[in-house]
Amino acid sequence: MEAIAKLRNYPTGPRKMRLLADVIRGMEVDKALAILEFHPQHNAVPLAKLLKSAINNWEQKNEGASAAESNLIVKTVFVDGGRTLKRMQPAPQGRGYKIRKRSNHVSIIVDSKI
Repeated sequence: MEAIAKLRNYPTGPRKMRLLADVIRGMEVDKALAILEFHPQHNAVPLAKLLKSAINNWEQKNEGASAAESNLIVKTVFVDGGRTLKRMQPAPQGRGYKIRKRSNHVSIIVDSKI
């Protein structure tokens, strides 16, 4: 039985988050957590928390089972664009440059290996 965890409106670009999502997709949960713990990108911290949340959701769905005994894998990871905050930055000669502060939504699905 699979479990889902979602992270919404995290303030970083979706392309940066997809780089990490591609690394952990299809991995065993223990390996994915170890990689995220020592990864230099700042997006690794919230992604590791989200993965731990998905593991806890799976344990609550499957009351008697523990995640260590049943080989859990990261089944799928979705990274979608979230809302974009539009700002203006002063520029020379009375102009204004547009700044787009992007955010993303991340969904992780974990499932036991069959």
